[in-house]
Amino acid sequence: MVDLLGIADPVQELICSGKGCKAPAVWGLLWNNPKIHTPERRKVWLSCEDHRDHLDRFLSLRGFLKDTVPVSELEQVDPPQ
Repeated sequence: MVDLLGIADPVQELICSGKGCKAPAVWGLLWNNPKIHTPERRKVWLSCEDHRDHLDRFLSLRGFLKDTVPVSELEQVDPPQ
């Protein structure tokens, strides 16, 4: 399961996680930090086309990146109540 906490409305526009970026996200970068997350846990950073390489490189250099998928393939979940 992909964890997109904070997305209450499934039609809400998803925004890139790049610092200061307001562009719509088109990619989901699935990652986990093996020092603090269980192996099956996946955190998600959202990315526009322009920031995909930068965010991918940042996570890859640390050994955190697990997969990159189109936003349309991410499962959206409601935030905890």
